[in-house]
Amino acid sequence: MATTDLTRPSGSSRTSARSEPRMRPHRWFVELGWRHLVGVVAVVYAAFPIVYVVSASLSSRGTLTGSNRLFSSVGPANYEALGGTLFWTWLANSLQIAVATGAGTVLMGAAAAYAFSRFRFTGRRGGLTALLIIQMFPQMLAFVAIFLLLITLGNVVPALGLNSKLALVAVYLGGALGVNTFLMYGFFNTVPRELDEAAKIDGATHAQTYWTIILRLVTPILAVVALLSFIATFGEFIIARLVLQSERSWTVAVGLYGWVSSLLEANWGLFAAGAVISALPVLLLFLFLQKYIVGGLTAGSVKG
Repeated sequence: MATTDLTRPSGSSRTSARSEPRMRPHRWFVELGWRHLVGVVAVVYAAFPIVYVVSASLSSRGTLTGSNRLFSSVGPANYEALGGTLFWTWLANSLQIAVATGAGTVLMGAAAAYAFSRFRFTGRRGGLTALLIIQMFPQMLAFVAIFLLLITLGNVVPALGLNSKLALVAVYLGGALGVNTFLMYGFFNTVPRELDEAAKIDGATHAQTYWTIILRLVTPILAVVALLSFIATFGEFIIARLVLQSERSWTVAVGLYGWVSSLLEANWGLFAAGAVISALPVLLLFLFLQKYIVGGLTAGSVKG
């Protein structure tokens, strides 16, 4: 009795595989090719300013016009010159302020989002609406009020007055809620309430449930909010220039602007070198938190 080899493809399948028509170039471009073209254009558009700044940082001429021919002159002079400036002090100030603001934003936003998501109380919906409306107005619109407030507050508590990094962190945290709370609120809603009930049956308090169970499950959105807060604070200029008065307490954004604010004494090579180095902390943090970003930004939109 003859047996059939099931591992060998039949003749009909081989024939269909061979006779499958190839996609014509025009159809391939209409369906797939244009996406590759758009991707290449986007990469070139985004990468050219970076390449230009790196070229300017390696040029010893100290001007941007000298970098029209990319990497025509390459040298570490601008990077070596940073050691004789306050750049590293500014960078340390920026890192301290950004890390403190990011941590405070995550703690405040997570606590507010957990309360709005799990508890039902009078004014809950009004509170969410108020946060959304307040966030529609940029914090810089109140810079005059912030300046006057810090002057008055500094007479009572000098640590929270002008030229204080702690005061700047407090100002940033004053506008930390709003969109961040809404991002976390949507993510918290995706965590089943049955976990809270099970923890309550086991004798856990609300605080124990929050710190040991909920926060571990919402790690992606915590990472996203921390990253967004760090980036926004690290590169912020207006409020930082208003609050920080002395040159030694400046952030890196304020300090770099001071190098090019005078048209006659602007050193764009030094500015470009400082910009390249100051971009590294943000890049490293982004790469470290990259695995959480997609999940943190999308999961919160599943259930509101």
